Amino acid sequence: MPVNLVGAMSTREKILVAMSGGVDSSVAALLLKQQGYDIVGAYMKNWINEDNIVGHCPWMQDIDDARAVADNLGIEFHVVNLMKDYRERIVDYLLDGYRRGLTPNPDIMCNREIKFGVFRAWARDHGFSAVATGHYARREQNPDGTWSLLEGADKNKDQSYFLTLLSQEQLADARFPIGHIPKPELRALAREAGLTTADKKDSQGICFIGEVKMQDFLRQYVPDQPGPIIRADDGRLLGEHRGLHYFTLGQRKGIGIPSNTDNKAYVVVGKRSEDHALLVAFDGADAPGLFVHEVRIHSVTWNCPPITTSRHLEARVRYRDPRAPAEFIPDATPLSDASAPSVANASYPTTALVRFTEPQRGLASGQIIAFYDGERLLGGGVYS
Repeated sequence: MPVNLVGAMSTREKILVAMSGGVDSSVAALLLKQQGYDIVGAYMKNWINEDNIVGHCPWMQDIDDARAVADNLGIEFHVVNLMKDYRERIVDYLLDGYRRGLTPNPDIMCNREIKFGVFRAWARDHGFSAVATGHYARREQNPDGTWSLLEGADKNKDQSYFLTLLSQEQLADARFPIGHIPKPELRALAREAGLTTADKKDSQGICFIGEVKMQDFLRQYVPDQPGPIIRADDGRLLGEHRGLHYFTLGQRKGIGIPSNTDNKAYVVVGKRSEDHALLVAFDGADAPGLFVHEVRIHSVTWNCPPITTSRHLEARVRYRDPRAPAEFIPDATPLSDASAPSVANASYPTTALVRFTEPQRGLASGQIIAFYDGERLLGGGVYS
């Protein structure tokens, strides 16, 4: 049987706690401190809104809040400047994806490339054996010494999806101290400990950029490229949009075209690059291209032994969607796709077809699919 992490960690372990200034990471540090671990807190300084994008980027307040919690706990605190890495690995990925008509997922990439990438490397270089975060996820050790990643116990707050692309090596160095705690209980623990973040509102912005709307962020860096809005089923011209990068498959709000039909609303069903056309249809099961029974994926990554033959799994097609039955069918030979980056040193098929038992809505190219076996997250890939 797997061994739960909380009781398995050595108290001599030196852990760097990623403290964002929020209540989740604050309680992660609190619990590790109470359990007797050698911990240090650190804030990842990734973005400071130098270009004055419209929106609130509260990084200074977040640092003050994280430092106040560290002072309360009596632990050392650092600010780690990762701005250059964040710009190269996350912001450039984000902007390049939108320029190419994709819908990137910066939060998942931020966890792989920054939090458990360069931040983890910084931790190792400074004598730490592990990085702890405030994710609602759990880690359990298998009999062979490897680690499994499980959903958080609080299903309403589960964040395992955002850890989809972590490798086994990254998972081995990860610690998730709050994964077994319901959110209301977590806030109560913070209040009891007198932490200043106990009632702080959860952030809803882009990963580490703050309360900045995606449209405002894109408007700053991606030039508008207007094109027609076309009704997909009959080709009728309905209007004009400012740029395809402002829209994603399945989007209903912000299209700017009234339906003029009772109880019906337009939804984005496609983007046509050759004439920059935004394709829309009335939202419903018969909207062309909105629902699919199968989808191709690339850049497949596993945190467990790779699946190399067809297998029935459960798939989470986006954050907060329930797990859905699906068949994972890996390609015998990875298909050539210039837009699909290969997985470094992969010795298994990294492209596949996913076939769903029930049709799935709005699977946008560039977004992430996660594969599960019950509560256990196995890995995932990117929609082609």
